[in-house]
Amino acid sequence: MRQKKWMTGLSAMLLATTLAACGDAEEEQTSDSTEEHSDHSMMDHSGSGEVPSGLSEATDPTFPVGSTAMMTADHMPGMDGTEATIVGAYDTTVYSVSYTPTDGGDPVEDHKWVIHEELDNPGEAPLEEGTEATLATDHMDGMDGTEATIDSAEQTTVYMVDFTTNDGEDVTNHKWVTEDELEAVK
Repeated sequence: MRQKKWMTGLSAMLLATTLAACGDAEEEQTSDSTEEHSDHSMMDHSGSGEVPSGLSEATDPTFPVGSTAMMTADHMPGMDGTEATIVGAYDTTVYSVSYTPTDGGDPVEDHKWVIHEELDNPGEAPLEEGTEATLATDHMDGMDGTEATIDSAEQTTVYMVDFTTNDGEDVTNHKWVTEDELEAVK
């Protein structure tokens, strides 16, 4: 009888340990899968609305401040196909960049977008593809102060927008959407 109680207790402990281990593995799997998402999972989707010094307001933007447009951008989850309200329009050079975050995160490839005014002492615009530049913005964790490689450059109008993602997240003062990532609302 004593041996049976001991075996029952041992079985219960083994079962509890196994279940706890499964729970830990599930948590680990969940956090691993989160890390596999695009680099934009770390993005500060909303912003303060402040713009870098030296940034020029667009004189005749296709989408004026206060108007709405449909976004075709997919550089952030839940963005593509949503309606945005234009809260700022600026003429500048926009870059896609690749860099390794200062906080030790995985390298980020082809991040869209950083504008010329968000680079530390960049010199004349536009910078050539392959040029190294120091980022002076914090769209994402570990971005500010890191060395980045310019992947592409384009002179265009960029927009700061407010929108609600497909999954219901309200985003205000999002930086940046380019003119070719917007369409007229039908």
